[in-house]
Amino acid sequence: MGLFTKVEDRPTPPSVYNWRVYACSMLAGSAAIMIGYDSAFIGTTLALPSFKDEFHFNTLSTSAINLLSANIVSCYQAGAFFGAIFAYVAAFSMGRTSGMTVFSAIFTLGAGLMLGANGDRGLGLIYAGRVLAGIGVGGASNLAPIYISEISPPAIRGRLVCMFELGWQIGGLVGFWINYGVSLHVKPGRPQWIIPFAVQLIPSGMLFVGSFWLRESPRWLMTKGKREQAIKNLCWIRELPEDEIYIKEEVYAIDQNIERQMQAGGLGFWQPFKILASNKAIQWRFFLGGSLFFWQNATGINAINYYSPTVFKSIGITGTNTSLFTTGLFGVVKTVFTIVYLVFLVDQFGRRRLLMIGAIGGSLCLWYVGGYIAAADPAAHPTKSLPPSGVSAVFFFYLWTAFYSPTWNPTPWVLNSEMFDQNVRTLAQAFAAANNWLWNFLIARFTPQMFASMGYGVYFFFASLLICSTIFVYFLIPETKNIPLEGIDRLFDRRLKASQAHAIVWRELSEEEEVLRVGLTSGNLEKDTLTVEQVEQRV
Repeated sequence: MGLFTKVEDRPTPPSVYNWRVYACSMLAGSAAIMIGYDSAFIGTTLALPSFKDEFHFNTLSTSAINLLSANIVSCYQAGAFFGAIFAYVAAFSMGRTSGMTVFSAIFTLGAGLMLGANGDRGLGLIYAGRVLAGIGVGGASNLAPIYISEISPPAIRGRLVCMFELGWQIGGLVGFWINYGVSLHVKPGRPQWIIPFAVQLIPSGMLFVGSFWLRESPRWLMTKGKREQAIKNLCWIRELPEDEIYIKEEVYAIDQNIERQMQAGGLGFWQPFKILASNKAIQWRFFLGGSLFFWQNATGINAINYYSPTVFKSIGITGTNTSLFTTGLFGVVKTVFTIVYLVFLVDQFGRRRLLMIGAIGGSLCLWYVGGYIAAADPAAHPTKSLPPSGVSAVFFFYLWTAFYSPTWNPTPWVLNSEMFDQNVRTLAQAFAAANNWLWNFLIARFTPQMFASMGYGVYFFFASLLICSTIFVYFLIPETKNIPLEGIDRLFDRRLKASQAHAIVWRELSEEEEVLRVGLTSGNLEKDTLTVEQVEQRV
C-alpha cells in the first residue's frame, strides 16, 4: 500500500472524494485560523517595545508585568471555555453551519473592540474584546470539527478533520511572523502594535461570509426530521444521485443510528445529559476525550505558543528582533509538519501510533533542552551569539516541535470529532473543547510564574508528563482510523484491549457490509426491514 492509498470501509465511487467535501472542510476549518493566530501573535505583541510604552510597562515591577501579561492572554481562554459550552445550545437548536455564523460574528465584535484601546483608555477594551473573541472561538472550536467529521467519507475523515488543524497552523504562522514584520518595517508607536490586533478581523470575516455557502450536516438534519433536505445535502456533498447505492447505504446507516438513539430515549436537548448520567460507558469515553486535551497541554505547547519570547530567552537568545525571528521559524516548523501529518500520516498511520511516537520523541528533546539550560545557565552568562551547545539546544527545541506538530497537535481534535455516537456527539465535543480551553487557560495564566520559579525545571516537568501520556494512550485509546462513525461505538467495548480493538471491529464491519450490500442491491432490504442487530446475526 502506498502513502496515498485509501483504506475504505466499502466500495466507494471516486466522485465521493470531490472538491466540495474538501472545500467545505477547508472553509469550516478556517475557524481555527482565529485560534492559531491568537495563540501566536498575542505573546509576541506584548513583547513589542511600542506596546509596553503605550501602556506604561516601564512603571511596573517584573512580577506586575508577568501578572498583567498573564491576565491579557488568559482572559481569552476563559471566554473560550464558556463559548465551547454555549456552542452545545447553538448546535442543537441552530445546527452546525448557523452556529459557526453566530460565533464568527461574536469573534469579529470582540476583535473590533480591541482596536479601541490606547494608553489613555487603558487595557479595558482589550480585556473585554478578548473575552468576546474567546467566546466566539470557543464555539467555533466546538462546531467546526463536528461538522467536518459528519460530512467526511471514512477513508479520508482524518485528513479532512485536519483541515481544522491546518487552519490553526496557518493562523499561527501568520501570527508568529507578523510581529517580526512590523518590528522591522513599522516605526515604533501605536500603529506598530495595533496592526497585529486588526489582522484578527480577516479570518473571522472570512468564516462569517463563507458559512452562508456551507451546506448543513445531513446527519444533523436527519435528527431534526428534515429527511428530504438531508438527502439533498448529502447528494450535493458526495456528488452522487439519490438512487446511487453508496447514498442508500449511508442514509440507511444514519437511519439505523437514529433508531438506536430513539430506543435509548430520544433526541431531545436534555437527552445527552440523561444518557451521560446513566451510561458508564459514555462517561468513560467523555473522560478519555477530555483527558486527551490535558495530555496535549502537558506537552508544553501552549506555554511555548503564548510566551515564545520567554522560552527562547531562557535558551540564551537575546534581542527583540532575533527572538521574534526565531519564534517565526518555530511557526514554520509547526506548519510544515502539520501538512505532512494531513497528507501522509493521519489516515495511513492512524492516531494511536502517532500519539505515542510524538510523546516519546518530544520527551527526549525536552530533557535535552532542560539539561542544557541547567548546565550552561545562559541567563547568567549572556552572549551576543549562541555557543555550539546552545545551537544544539535550539535544534532539539525545533526537533521537539517536529515531533509534536504531526502528533499531539491535531490528533486530540480528530479523535474527539469521531469517537462519539450522534446522540451525544455535540455534548461530547462541547466537553472536549471546554477541557482544551480550561487547560489552555491554566497554562496561559501561570506560565510566567512557572518560568520565574522553576527555571529549567519547566522543561523537565513537561518531559515527564509526556512519558505519562504514552502510557495513557497505549492502554486506553483504541485506533479509530477508517471506521465509519456509526461503528465507532464498538471500539470502546471495555472487553477489548485498546491495542486490538481496531482489527476486531474492522473484521466485523467488513462481514456485515457484505450482507448489507447484497440486500440493498437485490432490492430486498428497505428502511426498517432489517435492524443492525439482525445484520450482525446473519454474519
